[in-house]
Amino acid sequence: MSVLVEHYDVFLSGLWVTLQISLLSAIGALIIGTIVAVMRISPIPPLRWFGTMYVTLFRNAPLTVIMFFTAFALPVIGVTGNFLKIPGLSSIFVRLGTDLPYFRLAIIALSVYTAAFVCEAIRSGVNAVSPGQSEAGRSLGLTFAQNLRYVVLPQAWKAAIVPLGSVIIAMIKNSALAGIFGVTGDLTSEGQRMISALGQSAVPTFIGIAAGFLVLTMPLGYLLDRLEKQRAVTR
Repeated sequence: MSVLVEHYDVFLSGLWVTLQISLLSAIGALIIGTIVAVMRISPIPPLRWFGTMYVTLFRNAPLTVIMFFTAFALPVIGVTGNFLKIPGLSSIFVRLGTDLPYFRLAIIALSVYTAAFVCEAIRSGVNAVSPGQSEAGRSLGLTFAQNLRYVVLPQAWKAAIVPLGSVIIAMIKNSALAGIFGVTGDLTSEGQRMISALGQSAVPTFIGIAAGFLVLTMPLGYLLDRLEKQRAVTR
């Protein structure tokens, strides 16, 4: 287990990059998933159809295939995720502004994949809102969009917070695939480099990788347990 002590700086560096990927992907997934959830409950049939097709496609497609397509097919048609080079954001997350696109492409893949599960979590929260709430909003003359914004979604978010947390935990673990598809510096790729280039033992190296992911996921899981217990008490 000396590899964990001797190369702790490598694991910390990989943990930091994985945290960046997870945080940016979570933001993207929450934004896209909320939009798709609104489409799924929209009174406009084409929007409902698009939302349903999106969830059906990405919820049932393997993440490996989506990662492969994003990493190798999108650059062929000129998509490298340059729209993520937002000046203020790329100054905080420096890798967004680099000429190596795989960091941005990994975020795109994780965001669009996880958004399907975020959509269903939010939709379950919407279904938990009493129909009388929406009817009261309509009786006050609120439009569909206003009803969603001021009445339904604020309550739906509260009901969906625990399922959403579970989705984000799964996304953090899924980010391990990013290193396989060319993202350098994350936990998985750093572990692979230590095994292949530095000749370190595979077992302790992967134990270190697993420990890094536990550092990211266990506090979130604990927080979700606390929130669930608080909700059970207040009911």
